[in-house]
Amino acid sequence: MTLVDTNILLDLVTNDPIWADWSIQQLEDASLAGPLLINDVVYAEIAVRYERIEDLDSFIEDADLVMTPFPREALFLAGKVFTQYRRVGGSRTGVLPDFFIGAHAAVRQLPLLTRDVSRYRSYFPTVELISPTS
Repeated sequence: MTLVDTNILLDLVTNDPIWADWSIQQLEDASLAGPLLINDVVYAEIAVRYERIEDLDSFIEDADLVMTPFPREALFLAGKVFTQYRRVGGSRTGVLPDFFIGAHAAVRQLPLLTRDVSRYRSYFPTVELISPTS
């Protein structure tokens, strides 16, 4: 099983000229190890690219992505890590989703497929990252 970060899916949806091929290959490779998982935050973040819920759900189904709920422990960890981040001067905007995703991967001990590694490496050092720099 692999948790998939939003940026990987956006590469597919936008047919990113730099990253789409890499992301497709990583998704294919990760699918050999088990289901490709997304959570509510990833779903909400990718929804900005769709006009209709049916179209998003069709993409999720076509990509063989499985929705998985947040464990309560991950929600708690996300709040604690976000507090730590704020104490060292981190910004208030645009980062909380990363903490939810990272905490989910940490608590469930799931590898995380992402291109955005800095925050995950800093705040969730136990999470195995599948990234261009791994």
